[in-house]
Amino acid sequence: MPEVRLEGGPVDGLAVHYVRQGRGPSIVLLHGLGGFAESWRGTLDALAKRADVLALDLPGFGLSAKPRTRYDLDFFTRVLHGFLDVTGVGQASLVGHSLGGAVAVAYALTRPARVDRLALVSAVVPGFDFRPSWLYRMATIRGLGEIGALCAARPLYRAALARCFHAPVAREVDALVDWSYAERTAWDAKAAYLATLRHVRADFEGRAAAYRRVAGTLGLPVLLVHGRQDPVVPAVHCANVSKGFPRASVRWLDACGHFPQLEHADTVNRWLEDFLVARPAPR
Repeated sequence: MPEVRLEGGPVDGLAVHYVRQGRGPSIVLLHGLGGFAESWRGTLDALAKRADVLALDLPGFGLSAKPRTRYDLDFFTRVLHGFLDVTGVGQASLVGHSLGGAVAVAYALTRPARVDRLALVSAVVPGFDFRPSWLYRMATIRGLGEIGALCAARPLYRAALARCFHAPVAREVDALVDWSYAERTAWDAKAAYLATLRHVRADFEGRAAAYRRVAGTLGLPVLLVHGRQDPVVPAVHCANVSKGFPRASVRWLDACGHFPQLEHADTVNRWLEDFLVARPAPR
């Protein structure tokens, strides 16, 4: 997996690992909380037949740097901006899963000229009344989160991820847990995870009204893909988000939890290909 170092401002010098494949219009895949670039492998392979596809480990996750910093949406959008610059991508479509969807939206709202289209897969978006589970809320409490992180181990990760699927398949759950397990469960990675949980709360709570207001001005095409049985980001959140963007459309999946790109891979990849590369994005 190649690595680049970002340049300029608060992200200067940060090492970012990523994968890149294919030729054509650029598409950037953004993972969710606790995710990593290779979790997009099936989608990357499918889209790379017709596009230049990049998937990065956001700082704090995967094999990228894990600095002691404020992991809010402003930080992640600065990272994305720096990443596009150093990889020579002038304009791209963004695909975000879960919290990666929030990063994609935040970037599009601040840098709309750099974005062609937005695809949000089981995405959580600030400004649209999302309430995280009690377990996530407990993890944001200092001390409790650290105790939970110290106690976490492979069986607990497997059980937690399996609950995110409508019908979990052991092979898929194991792949999400086992990839670079040692690096992703080292203390700096756990600290970055907790910091992200805590720092993005300000975006979802304190700046919710501003996000919703600005979302209504975004002229980009937006595709939302969501499982009706998603236990992490309820379907009602997706329905509310779709009403907030002027050019949004929704594709619903039955018998689907929080990972549509894995649970219904062929269908989701076809939808993404049709939306992102089958026709130009009107401006």
